[in-house]
Amino acid sequence: MSGPSYAVGVDFGTESGRAVLVDARGGEVVATSAMRYPSAVIDGSLPSTGERLPADWALQDPDDWVSVIERTLPEVIEQAGVCAEEVEGLGIDFTSCTLLPVTADGVPLCTLERWREHRHAWPKLWKHHAAQPVADRLTDVALEREEGFLERYGGRISSEWYFPKLIEVWLEDREVYDAAAQFIEATDWIVWWLTGVERRQTATAGFKAMWSPAEGLPSTDYFEAAYPGFAHPGEKLGDDFVPLGTKAGTLRAEVAEKTGLSESVAVAVGNVDAWVSVPGVGVKEPGTFVIVIGTSICDMVVDPQEIRLPGITGVVRDGILPGLYGYEAGQAAVGDMLAWFVEKVVQEPGGYGELERAAAALGPGETGLVALDWWNGNRTILADADLTGAIFGLALQSTRAEIYRALLESIAFGSRRIMDNFEKHGVELTRVVACGGIAERSPLMMQLLADTSGREVHVPETKEIPARGAALFGAVAAGVYPDIDSAIAATRPTQVRTYRPDADAKTTYDRVYAIYRSLYDILGRSEVGLLHELKRIRVERRGA
Repeated sequence: MSGPSYAVGVDFGTESGRAVLVDARGGEVVATSAMRYPSAVIDGSLPSTGERLPADWALQDPDDWVSVIERTLPEVIEQAGVCAEEVEGLGIDFTSCTLLPVTADGVPLCTLERWREHRHAWPKLWKHHAAQPVADRLTDVALEREEGFLERYGGRISSEWYFPKLIEVWLEDREVYDAAAQFIEATDWIVWWLTGVERRQTATAGFKAMWSPAEGLPSTDYFEAAYPGFAHPGEKLGDDFVPLGTKAGTLRAEVAEKTGLSESVAVAVGNVDAWVSVPGVGVKEPGTFVIVIGTSICDMVVDPQEIRLPGITGVVRDGILPGLYGYEAGQAAVGDMLAWFVEKVVQEPGGYGELERAAAALGPGETGLVALDWWNGNRTILADADLTGAIFGLALQSTRAEIYRALLESIAFGSRRIMDNFEKHGVELTRVVACGGIAERSPLMMQLLADTSGREVHVPETKEIPARGAALFGAVAAGVYPDIDSAIAATRPTQVRTYRPDADAKTTYDRVYAIYRSLYDILGRSEVGLLHELKRIRVERRGA
C-alpha cells in the first residue's frame, strides 16, 4: 500500500447521527461531525397530520437519515483536508431493529403523499414497543409447539424485533402491508440509498428476524398457528443475506456529488450500532463482555461455542465477528432514564454535572434506595416491554442526588444480573470493556459497574467508537484489509482507562444486590401482573 488511505464510518443513533473519518491503516479518528435529527424520536404525534400516537410508539423520519449523510460527510472531509480519492471505504451502523416499509425501488412509503397519513407507513424505531402483545403471542405459541428456534433467543421474542413489528402492521393497516414491496432494516435501507444496490446482511436477519443459515425462518405452520392467514412470513423480508464486511457496491453518482466523495468509494453492507463497537474497541477474543452504554445498553460477547442460554436476546453464528458465535443482551433504558430524571423531575436540562458530583460524594448503600431500571421495559433477561420502573426505600429525607445515584446503581445491577446469567450457563467472562457516551462522561458510572460486579472495567480512550467500528468494516469492503480480524489487530486502541473494584464497596453492594434480585424476581416474574396492570390502566385512561 502506498499513499494515505481513509475510511468513513457513519453511526445512526436514536436521536442523532455522526460521521468519522478514520486513518484506515492506524485506526486514528482524524475528523468527526454530528447532527441531531430534526424530527428526533417521533413518539407524540404524527408529523404529517398531528395525529396523537398511541402509547409505546416510536417512529423516525428517513429524511433525517439522508440529511446526516449529506451534511456530515462533506464536513469530515473538509475538516481533515483530505482528497476525495484518498477515501476508499464507507461503513454504516444503525439502531436495530429499526424497520421501514418501502416500494420495490426502495422509496420509503412515508415519503409518498399517498401514505404519509398512515402511521404504520413510517419507520418504527428500535424502541417502538407497541407490538408487545404480538411478541407475547408469538412466544406463547412457540412454547406450546416446542419450537426449537426459540432457544436461540433466550426463550422469549422481543417486541423490538422484525416479526412483531411486521405483524402489527399486518393486523392494523393491511393497506400499508400490501402496498410495501418490502419491510427493511434501516441499516440495509441506507446502504441501498447510498449505492442503488439492495444487499441485506445476515446479522440482523439472524438476531432480529429469527433467521438461521442452517434452518431459515421459523415454519409457516408456526406463524399460521399464531396468526391464521399470515401465511407468507418471508415475503417482505427476502431470503438472500450476505456476511458482514461484504462490499455492497459503490456510491451513486448523486450521492458522490453531494458528499464530495468519489464514486469509487466501496460501501460495506449495513451493521448495527452496538455490534460494530466490538471491533471499534479492539475486541476479537472470546471472554470479553462489551458494554455499549448510551440511550440504552447493548451487551455483546463472542465465543467459539453456541450455548443456548435463557434470557439473552440472541446467539447467532457470525453475527458479530466471523467464525464466532455472537451473543447479545442489554438494558432498554439507561441514558433515557437519566434524562427523564434530570429534565422532567429535577427540571434542569444539562444539570448532569452537579448531580454526578453530589452522587459521587455518597457511599455504597448510603442512599437507602434501590431501583429497578425498567423505565423502557426490560430487554434482558425478562424481555418484557410492559414492565415499568420503580424506586424503593424513599423517605422524607431522600435527596435528588440520592435518587440519581440509585438510578446509576440500578444500571450497574442490571448489568451484573446479565453477566451472572452468562457465567451461570457456561459463557466465561474474563474482562469488561465499556464504551459509548456515558462510559466517556461518567467515571462514577464506570466505577459502579466495577464495584457491583467485582470485575475490572476498561474504557478505551478513542472517539466515536461505533462509527469507528463501522469505518473498519468499510476498510475491509475496500480491500484495505483482507478481513475484520486483520483490521482489528492493526487498529486496536492503545490508551485505556481502567476502573478496579473496591472490595469494601463490593461487600456492601452484594447486600443491596440481593434486595434488587428479590424485587426483580417478584415484580418481573411471580407478581408481574402488578406492573402490567398499572401500565394497562395508564394506557386505558390516556386513550379515554
